[in-house]
Amino acid sequence: MQEYPPAIPSPHEGSQPGAKPRRNKAARTFWLKQLHTWHWMSSAICLIGLLLFTITGITLNHAAEIEADPVTVEREAQLPANLMATVAPDDGDDVKKPLPAPVAAWIGQALNVPTHGLAEWSVDSVYLPLPRPGGDGWVSIDRATGAITSEETSRGLVAWLNDLHKGRNSGTVWKWFIDIFAGACLIFSISGLFLLQLHASKRRSTWPIVGAGLVIPAILAVYFIH
Repeated sequence: MQEYPPAIPSPHEGSQPGAKPRRNKAARTFWLKQLHTWHWMSSAICLIGLLLFTITGITLNHAAEIEADPVTVEREAQLPANLMATVAPDDGDDVKKPLPAPVAAWIGQALNVPTHGLAEWSVDSVYLPLPRPGGDGWVSIDRATGAITSEETSRGLVAWLNDLHKGRNSGTVWKWFIDIFAGACLIFSISGLFLLQLHASKRRSTWPIVGAGLVIPAILAVYFIH
């Protein structure tokens, strides 16, 4: 009887059934690490801003109950004679344009107020509004006499923080900060959602709690907001 040498198993035999699970596990491990990285980095960026916006969300919600004690400061000055020609009366129509640079510089130094922005030029006067977070202000110049009057009003720290929350009169830099902060919060939320998905199989209460976070505000909005 002829004997045959034992068959040599192929190096790929027996490895195929386990290859896909190993690839799935590697992919899951990769995305888990990536999501954890994105989640903690975005949370670090958002931390202080999120605390600020959370606290001011409460103060805005109770704005009518938080009393403010506005403080108003009035100042007066006289425009130097050598600058009178730059604001002298004319027959032109009412326009909006910046203060002449020498006038803006002099008023800014004399009254210690910002003088950027567009002023409202009328026949008799130049009015420069100075809105700011937590307060208001303005500068008025009499075009005939050069008399300058300014007023600044501050409504306190809480009003200042509330206006920062809304981006009210906060300038371009703060506007960009809010946009970047909102983007970081979006990454924080979405990466957290995917992490919930990856861990949900071991935590049965995950999706019921997430669903409650959607359903409860929806019910309150539909039935209790008038």
